[in-house]
Amino acid sequence: MINEINADAKERMQKSVEALKNTLSKIRTGRAHPALLDGLSVEYYGAPTPLKQLASIVAEDSRTLAITVFDRSISQAVEKAIMSSSLGLNPMSAGAVIRVPLPPLTEERRRDLVKIVRGEAEGGRVAVRNIRRDANSDLKGLLKEKDISEDDERRGQDDIQKLTDAAVKDIDAILEAKEKELMEV
Repeated sequence: MINEINADAKERMQKSVEALKNTLSKIRTGRAHPALLDGLSVEYYGAPTPLKQLASIVAEDSRTLAITVFDRSISQAVEKAIMSSSLGLNPMSAGAVIRVPLPPLTEERRRDLVKIVRGEAEGGRVAVRNIRRDANSDLKGLLKEKDISEDDERRGQDDIQKLTDAAVKDIDAILEAKEKELMEV
């Protein structure tokens, strides 16, 4: 039973770390990366559709994304969706290809992005701590039902704490790398 609780906690903590990586990959760093537009939806036949289902997105160079829309009739809608997003990007249509130049980040914007990244990392840490709390309460429930001994509960809590420490260390490493990436000129 303790092994099941540990395995579940470990899996959930890994998912939290992966979710943080995914969220941080969408934060702009000044370099063109197709993941920047992952969360973007375009109105397509009356339904919001993810942009990556309607077009191929590639990094043309370090400062430009190239979007090739599969259905040329929606290229205006794609441009409108990019402009109305919170990314602050201004697309330019060139026939079948829409180019999205990324303006260089100002120092102030970099600092704002670092604050956002730190907030996201703290959210990841909180999620990991909540998983630890759930696992520890499961162990206490087993102890209360007399399914495990106090020593087993203590060992289980120590194992869960080790998992928590490892997950928080991973989150801190991801945060440090993203901050470094943001502050590069």
